[in-house]
Amino acid sequence: MTDLEVEGAAVTAPNASSQGASRPNGAPEPAEGASAPSAPSAPSAPVPWRRRLQVWRSPDGQPAWARPALLVVTALAALSYSWRIGSTIEIYYAAAVRSMSQSWHDFFYGAFDPAGTVTLDKLPGTFWVQALSARLFGFNVWSLILPQAVEGALTVLVLYHAVRRLSGPAAALVATVVLAASPATVTLDRGNVPDTLMILLLVLAADVTITAVLTNRWRSVVLAGVLVALAFQAKMLEAWLVVPALGLAYLVAGRGDLWARLVRIVVLSVTSLVLSFSFMIFVTLTPASQRPYVDGSTDNSIFQQVFTYNGFSRVNNASPDYVVEKTLNTQIFGAVQPAPKVDRLLTSYYGRDTGWLLPAAAVSFVGILWSRRRRPRTDLPRAGAVLWGTWLAVLAVSFTFSTTMNSYYAGALSPAVAALLGIAGVLAWEHRRQPVVALVTAGTALVTAAYAARLLPSKGAGLPPWLAPLAILLGVAAAVVLGWSAWRDWQQGRRAMPRSATGPARSRPAVWGCGLAAAAILLVPAVASASVVIVRLGPFDTPFEPSSFTAITKTLFAPQPSPPGLVALESARRGSPYLMAAQTSVVAAPYIYATGEEVVPLGGFEGIFPTPSASATRAMIANGDFHTALVATPGSSPGAAVIHQLCARVRPRPGTTLTMPSLKIYYCLPAGR
Repeated sequence: MTDLEVEGAAVTAPNASSQGASRPNGAPEPAEGASAPSAPSAPSAPVPWRRRLQVWRSPDGQPAWARPALLVVTALAALSYSWRIGSTIEIYYAAAVRSMSQSWHDFFYGAFDPAGTVTLDKLPGTFWVQALSARLFGFNVWSLILPQAVEGALTVLVLYHAVRRLSGPAAALVATVVLAASPATVTLDRGNVPDTLMILLLVLAADVTITAVLTNRWRSVVLAGVLVALAFQAKMLEAWLVVPALGLAYLVAGRGDLWARLVRIVVLSVTSLVLSFSFMIFVTLTPASQRPYVDGSTDNSIFQQVFTYNGFSRVNNASPDYVVEKTLNTQIFGAVQPAPKVDRLLTSYYGRDTGWLLPAAAVSFVGILWSRRRRPRTDLPRAGAVLWGTWLAVLAVSFTFSTTMNSYYAGALSPAVAALLGIAGVLAWEHRRQPVVALVTAGTALVTAAYAARLLPSKGAGLPPWLAPLAILLGVAAAVVLGWSAWRDWQQGRRAMPRSATGPARSRPAVWGCGLAAAAILLVPAVASASVVIVRLGPFDTPFEPSSFTAITKTLFAPQPSPPGLVALESARRGSPYLMAAQTSVVAAPYIYATGEEVVPLGGFEGIFPTPSASATRAMIANGDFHTALVATPGSSPGAAVIHQLCARVRPRPGTTLTMPSLKIYYCLPAGR
C-alpha cells in the first residue's frame, strides 16, 4: 500500500500495479500521453517564507500556469463587479443599511428606519456586512456595493479550490472562467442585494463537504452545517435548498459504511437547522417593546416572516411587489416578468440571465455520470457531478415554479453550471480522440451556440450586430471539425491502427475542434457580461434588454441625493423630530437613503401590516413627531387609516412633485393646535 497526502490528510490507495486499481478517491486519469504520477519517496522540504509571499507562484504539485491564470480570472471578475457601478441600487435595502449604520440597536435587529419601528422584510445577515462597510468607509454607493464585489471575487477563488480537488486544476480554471463570464453573476455582484453573500457561503459549504469526503473529519461535516446556517441568515430558506446536494454527494462518495455516512449527513442537517434558528429564537424571546416590529408578518413573528412571507407564500400567491403596487395604486416595478412555467429559465429575461448554458450543463451532468459509471463509489468527478447537478436541479425547479422571481436570483445557479462545465470539459479533452466523445462535444457546441443566438433579441442595450452570426459560425465550425475528427478516429479504430503510428497530425482536428467548441459555448455569455459592464447594468437588469427598460430601471433605482419633494417636505417639517410618515417602506426608502432622517413606514414593505398600530400612530401625531404624511390608500393599514381620520389633506405647492402620483399629502397637528 502507498500513503498519499490529500489536502493534508493521509489517504491510503492501492498500488498502481494492482489489477483493477484506480487512482486515489477516484481522481481523473491523466491526459493522453501523460504518465501516471508516482508516490513521493520522501516528505517535501518546507516552502521558504519568501516564496510564500509570491502569491503568483503555483503551489507544488500544480502546473506553473495554474495560480497566475486563477489570479487573472479573479482580477477580471472583480473588475467587472466593481467597474462603473452605482447607476442603480436597491434603495429599500440601501435605506435600511443607512439606518443600521447609525445605531447598533438597529444594526442587530435589521431595522429598516432610523427610529427602529419596523425591520426589513428579510433576515439581516447580508446587511450586517454592508452596514459595517458603511461605518468603516462612510455611507455611499461604493461602501454599499464593495462587500458584494469582494464576495463575488472570493466565490471565484473558492469554486476553483473546490473543483480542483474534484477534477484537477484545468477543470477548476474552466469553472472559474465560466463563473466569471456568467451574466447572472456579473449583474448580481454589481448591486447590493443579499444573494451574493449567500452564494459565497454555500460554495464554501460545498468546498468543506468535499473536504469531509476526502478526510472523513467530523469537524468538516459540522463546519458545512455552520456555513449553511450563515447562508440562511443571508437569504433564508433558499440556503436550505442546497443541503440535499451536500448530503447526497457525501452519501455517494464519503468514506465508511452506509450508516456512518448517514449519521454524518444527519449531523450536518441538524447543525444547519439549529444554528439557522438561533437569531430567530433570540428575536422571538426579546419583548416586542424592545425591538422593531417584524415586517412581513401579521403578528410580529419572525418565523412567519421567514416561512410564510418569504417562504411558502412565494408559490401560487401574489408577490410582495404586486401587493405594493396595489397598495399604492400604481405600477412601479416596470415590465411584467415571465410567469411560472416549465421553460421559465430558458426564455425571455431569465434565459438571457442564465439560460445560455443550462442545456450544456445538463449534457455535462449526464456525460460525467456516464463516463464514470464503472468507477469506484468514491470517484471524485462523479461526486462532483452529484453535488453540482443536484444543486442545479433543486434550485432550477424552485425558481421555475416560484411566484416571486427576480432576475438576479439566477446568479445562484452559476456556480453549479460552471463546475459541471469545468469537470465535463476536462473529461471531454482527455477523451477527445474517442468518436462518441467528439460527437457529443460537437452536438453540445452546435446546440448551445444556436440556442444562444435564438435567445438574443433583435436589438437591445449593448448588443453587437455580429454576435449571433459569429456564434452560429463557431458552432458549425466546431461541429464540422469534431465530426471530421470523430470519423478519422473511427476509421483508425476499424483498421486497428496503433495511435502512435498516426503521428501528432492526427490529433490536430480534435484539438482545434475542442477549442472551437469552447469558443462557441462561451462567446455569447462572455459578450453579454461585457455589455453589462459597458452599459452599466445592475442586478435588476438583464443583458441586451431594450433601452427603454434600462432607462426605467435607472430612473426607478437611481440613488438620488434629493428625491422628489424633499425640499418642500423639509420646509413643512417645522421642527418635528421625524421628516414625515409614508405609506409602505418603498415610499419611505428614498428619503431615508438621502437624509438618514426618520420616515415612519406605514404598513411595512407592502403597506398592509399593522405597524405602527393605530394607538402608536395617534401618539406620534399627538406628540408632534411628524407633520406631513404621504398616503395612497387609507384603508390598507391601521396607521394610514388614523392619518386619514385625524389629519387634513392638503394640496401640494405648484411645481411640487412626489415619487408617485397616487400619493396624497396629509398634514397632521398635535391636539390643541
